[in-house]
Amino acid sequence: MMAEPKNDDFLDDIEAAEADEYAEEMGEIDPEALELEELRAERDALKDRFMRALAEAENARKRSDKHRREAEQYGGSKLSRDMLPVYDNLKRALDTVTEEQRAAASALIEGIELTMRELLNVFKRHGIEVIVPQVGDKFDPQVHEAMFEAPLPGTIAGEIIQVSAEGFMLHDRLLRPAQVGVSSMPAA
Repeated sequence: MMAEPKNDDFLDDIEAAEADEYAEEMGEIDPEALELEELRAERDALKDRFMRALAEAENARKRSDKHRREAEQYGGSKLSRDMLPVYDNLKRALDTVTEEQRAAASALIEGIELTMRELLNVFKRHGIEVIVPQVGDKFDPQVHEAMFEAPLPGTIAGEIIQVSAEGFMLHDRLLRPAQVGVSSMPAA
């Protein structure tokens, strides 16, 4: 898109033309010099429009490059977000396995563990990183979501007291915050 000249520029051009016309009427300006001056002004205006068009084209190229890079990095975020419950369910399944179940169905448990490892490898290949907060860590609203607050003796306010679900980052963007319980113990 070409930028329209500002009103001030237009008014300056009119004033200059009127001044040139007045000077010509008084016999002070050569008509050839006047024509040359008009051509120079027109050249300068066209050069300015050309430079603005070049700058706009360069800005459009940079914007499209940025959008392309973001689409490459974050285009799969919806699918990634939809895969998180699969991770949660596999993790819950592995966390509930007892030693008796492990002995009785070792091949099944091993299959679930292999599936979990493969899912984590796929996540890693696509820039998905698991956020694993620990009990005792400080609550960070940038990566944690407080599901509840409770006073727990031996803790300080803002300290994580329970982890309900792990969080996930997609490159440098939060895909899902880690869901945690936070201490509300008043300072002693």
